[in-house]
Order: sequence, then C-alpha cells, then structure tokens
Amino acid sequence: MQLKIGVYNIAWMRDLFESNGTPKTSGKEETRSKQLADIIRAMNPDFLGIAEGPDTLVSGAKTSTQQLEDWSAHYLPDFTFKGIHGFPSAGQQELCALYKPDKIKVLFTPETRDGERFNQPFLMDTTNRMIKEQYQHYRPPLELSLLGADDRMLTRVIIAHTKSKGIFDKVDYARFEQLSQRDRLRLFGECMHIRERCDSYLSKGQEVIVMGDINDGFELDFYENRFSKSAVEILLGDLWKPEWVLRSVLTKPKLTAHGWTPYSGRYKDRITGDLFNVLIDHIMVSRGIKVLKGQVWNPYLEKNDPLIQSLKNQLILVSDHYPIYTEIEV
Repeated sequence: MQLKIGVYNIAWMRDLFESNGTPKTSGKEETRSKQLADIIRAMNPDFLGIAEGPDTLVSGAKTSTQQLEDWSAHYLPDFTFKGIHGFPSAGQQELCALYKPDKIKVLFTPETRDGERFNQPFLMDTTNRMIKEQYQHYRPPLELSLLGADDRMLTRVIIAHTKSKGIFDKVDYARFEQLSQRDRLRLFGECMHIRERCDSYLSKGQEVIVMGDINDGFELDFYENRFSKSAVEILLGDLWKPEWVLRSVLTKPKLTAHGWTPYSGRYKDRITGDLFNVLIDHIMVSRGIKVLKGQVWNPYLEKNDPLIQSLKNQLILVSDHYPIYTEIEV
C-alpha cells in the first residue's frame, strides 16, 4: 500500500483554540488556522503526525483528538480526518495525529509493562559507565499501529518530541556548559528508550516509523563529541544489526555557511548571535518500507516545486518549523 506521510511541529497549536477546546474563528488565530489548512490540504496526507498539538486534560474534559477533529471539520470540511492522541504530557503541548479513516485504521497501542511504559520514569545508562540513572519523558512518545482496511498490520509508528537542547535561563558560561551536557544526556536517554521499543517491534517482524521533532540532527555537535554519540544516531540503530537500522526519508544534510541543508528550522545561536539552519525534524523508517519520495516543505529550498512555492507565505508564518513529507510503500 502506498501512503502519504507527514510530520509537522505546528508551534503552540493550542493557541488556535478557545479555553473550552473549540477552534478560534476570528482574529489572527483564524488567519493562522486558514494558513495551516492550506498547507494540510495541499499535502493531502493519509497520516500527519503533529508535535505541539492542542493540550489534553488529565480529566478528559478536553482532548487533543476532539480538538483536532473539531478544527478539521471547521477548516478542512472537504476532508474527513480523524484525530488520535496518547498519554497526556506534563505541559500544554501534545503529540497527536490526523489520518484518513477511509484509507487506514490507526490505534493507540502503548506498551503497558512497568518499567517500559513511556509515561513512567525509566532507567538508562547514558554515559556507558554501567550505572543506570532515572529519566522521564516530558512528552510521552505516541505509540500507534497503522492498519489497512483489511486490518492487516502495516507498520508501527512512534511520534516523539524529545528534550530540547536549548537553554533559556539566565546563566553564566560555566552553568551553560553544565546544562548543555545535562540536556544531551536526557536527550540520549529518551532516544535510547524509544530505540528499545523499535527493537522490540522489529524483533517481532513488524515495520517501524519514528517521526517528530527530535531536537537533534545528523553528525555530532561539539558536546556530543564528548559522548561519541548523537540522539539521531541512537534512533537509527546498531550497525551490528544492519537489518534493524532505520533510514531517513531525506538525503544526508550538508554543512554550509548558513548551517545544515536541507533544514527544517532556523535558530539564533545564544553565544554567536548568528542564525543557523538545522534539521531537527525527522521521519525514519525500517528497511521493509520503501521510500518513494522525501522532502522538507521548505520554500527556501524547494524553489522548483510549484506546490510548495504556492504556499511560501503560509509555510513561513504558520510555524518556526517546516513539515517533513514522504511517500512510502508498505
């Protein structure tokens, strides 16, 4: 089966909703919602993973799923998208997804064993010292199963929004160094936990897609060189098990004078003050999934793509991230 898959960090999508969860239909929020709808309509995905989606209350009085479906019914009435979410996060940004129910079935299928659940603390040796330390996902990764209309398992999907390496406190340089290393270890721990789940699926002969805002890119940055690993490479897998190694739907980024290309975001470096292009949003798939197409919907890069160019204004204004898009056969 061929599927159109996307992942998009929509940057505080909850701002597009009233406090009771209904979509805002006036002002700058309505404008942004219409711009977002233009992008999704043009992408026409069978499945769209979302980072920073609308919040879910623990009481269930307001959920990401209901808000997504209400928003879609209002701003995308020509589609019949269904929404899905998983464990609520500790904050106000959720991991969730939209999908076409006439094409695929999507189920929330989390691991429920203690010590392995994504919504509980877990132990991980992130420094190779044979000492496990406790970590916890701030936003529990969303574990989904994609099934065909005939209930055939197509693939497992994990949507993640892992620990940011950004430091937003007022600190001196010594504290900056300390926090930088701490945040990378936490990022490693989260990605190692996700990779363990990938190995579990692959050991059962199931396909796997990992997608989301990983807050890390290919190659090692200065701090990661100290640990000889990066979060993305942890997710890709162990070279001693090549049949289990995931691959990106994108080409390997190249370092340029302005940062990495292709890139899904741009950030100002806290120390140099320079804007730097980064690829921190990813879709990675297992070997049994054939990648037919993969691209960042970045209007500054895809200058020869008329569809993306027709959405240049929307893509620039809706979010500080650009969506990742792929067409696969599974």
